[in-house]
Parts: sequence; C-alpha cells; structure tokens
Amino acid sequence: MHLLSEKDQHIVLGGDAEVFGRGGVSLVSKLSGVSRPTIILGKKELNAVIEPTGTARIRRAGGGRKKETVKQEGLKNALELLMEPITRGHPESVLMWTCVSTRNLAILLKEKGYDVSYKIVGRLLSEMGYSLQANVKEFEASAQHPDRNEQFHYINNLATSYITEKQPVISMDTKKKELVGNYKTGGKEYRPKKDPRQVNTNDFGTERASPYGIYDIFENEGFVNVGTSYDTSQFAVDSINQWWLLLGKEKYPHAKQILITADGGGSNGSRVKLWKTSLQKFVNESKLEVTVCHFPPGTSKWNKIEHKLFSQISYNWKGIPLVDIETIVQLIGAISTKQGLKVTAKREDKIYEKSIKISDEEMNKLKITRHEFHGEWNYTIKPET
Repeated sequence: MHLLSEKDQHIVLGGDAEVFGRGGVSLVSKLSGVSRPTIILGKKELNAVIEPTGTARIRRAGGGRKKETVKQEGLKNALELLMEPITRGHPESVLMWTCVSTRNLAILLKEKGYDVSYKIVGRLLSEMGYSLQANVKEFEASAQHPDRNEQFHYINNLATSYITEKQPVISMDTKKKELVGNYKTGGKEYRPKKDPRQVNTNDFGTERASPYGIYDIFENEGFVNVGTSYDTSQFAVDSINQWWLLLGKEKYPHAKQILITADGGGSNGSRVKLWKTSLQKFVNESKLEVTVCHFPPGTSKWNKIEHKLFSQISYNWKGIPLVDIETIVQLIGAISTKQGLKVTAKREDKIYEKSIKISDEEMNKLKITRHEFHGEWNYTIKPET
C-alpha cells in the first residue's frame, strides 16, 4: 500500500471490498484502518471511467475541511489578545496568575463566543510560534561583580601555567546533600513493563549523605568522599587529603604546589576561617604549596566540577533510590563517560563538629599570602618551616 498513490490506494481497497461482497466495506475498513466513505469512494472510482489528468493532485483545489480560523472569523486575534498580556507580563491579566494551559484558554475563548476545543487551541498556538517552555537558569539574582570576567581570566591563566608545569589543578565543591533511604529520586530507568520500583510515599527521612567532590582538570578524573556527618571545612580539607593520598600523589610524584578552584561560599568559602586553618594543616603535612582561587559571588556553576562530575553523578543514579551509603558510593564509582571520565568514591564515617571558632591569634599564624589581584579571592598558603 505504501508504494501506491492515495488515489490508487482507494481503488485497491474498493476492489477488495467488491471481492468480499456484502459487508466488504466494513471488513476492509476494519482491516486497513481506512474510513468507510474513503473505501466507498474507491469503489466508485473503480467502476467509473476516469481520464488521466497528468497531475499528482488527488482532491480538487480548495477541498478538505476548513480551518477553524476560516470558519470563525477573529478567533486567532482573540487568542493573540489573550496571550499578549502573558508575554508582556501585564499585571491585570486573568491568566497572569493561573495556569496558561490550552484548556484554560479554550474556556476563555468559549466565553467570548468561539466554539473551540483545547486541541484546536494547541494547534493555533503552534502556528503562532508558541511552544511549551521550561524555566532556564540564566538570570543571576545578585548583581555581577565588576571584576567577574577578569577573575575568570585570572583563574584560567593560572590553571594553564600550572598544567604546563605538570602541577595538579583541582576543582572542588560539595554536591547537595542526598536523602538516604528508599525514597523517590528524579529521572527514569528501564525496567519490565508495569513493574516500577516501590518507594516510600513520603520523604521524611533524617539520614543524609554529603558527597564532597574533587575533579582533576588535566587527568579528567574525579574523587568523591561521601560523608555521613556535617559538611564542614574540616571535612572539605580531609577530602583533599584523601584525594592526594589515594590518587594525586601517584599522578603527580614531582608536584610541589596545587591549584584549587572553589566557590566563594559554603564549607570552602573565601571568608571561612576554619577552611584556611584546616588548609594550613594539610599544607604542613603534605609539604605542598597550595593556591586557592575562588569564583566570584553568583558564579558557582562556572566551576568545572559542576558540569564535569556532579552532572554525571545525578545522571547515573536517576530513578534509583539511594537506599544506603554503600549504594551511593557504588553508583558514583561506576560512572564512565565517552570522554573517559573516571571516578573514585569512598565512604567517610568520621564525625565532624559544627561551629568551631577560630581566634584572630590562630589566623595571624597562617603562612598565607594574598595575591595582588583580589587577595580576598586569590591566596597562597605555604608550609610552616
């Protein structure tokens, strides 16, 4: 059938109906899915003498069902007037504070005297250039820092020089805390039909995991320390130490310094005293000179680890309940990508204390050197002699 033109299909179906005799039209319609009037038309074409016209057109020009915009004059303009306040954010629009759905639009159009269904409204919106759109995170709520782009260039140039000298450059951050237990997670997974995973109806769990990630930019390798306690600065620095002992020391046997790129807030924030004092202890033990570059406020998503590692973690466990810490560790460690990303994950059961106070005297002992360009964001900590 797919090799025949529309007219030839009519004739073939009409011929089959003739062969079956009484009830043939209904039987052919049921078997082929073609309507009865079309098959009857095919019978007439079969029995009539039709002169070839030499054209591919099947129906007469102007034939077929008329569009609602033709039958109901002004329908499209009425719909445009309803949508205009939405696109311009008019505060007095009724739809400004309700769901802008095709059903709601159809109801409003019916109130204006138009006979339309929500399906017709959907087709009209498509013709007018509308489509379903989700929110996109583009607008930064906080005002952009005037030296934002300069800081990006500063980090990039510094990272390039470190990589050229074969010194490690790591991007680090804490992934959002994950609820541990038989709870629903976002996304879907392939399973036998009508056999979804059964999870709890509520998300009132208390146990949470704090995956702290470190991404080696040059090696394209990730390390995730899955903590079961609080996300503190000590936990962040311990994660760096674990990465160095398990992976970094072997990858960079001749390293003398490390460059860390991090967010401006959280447990590794640029203003957190405990972060800097804990980092000093790591520097003293490892004998490595550590340089830290923080991203400007409101630009955390620019950190490499966000889209190189954390996005892959979320993708790998979509639709799978994180029933326990071991499941989280196994799912993170199983990550692999076409770009060759490798991830090592381990569990951290150490209990970290919250709200540790650091005195000014302890801060004054730090061997920290602030860079000339935004020293509050860029600084180097050297080992104590």
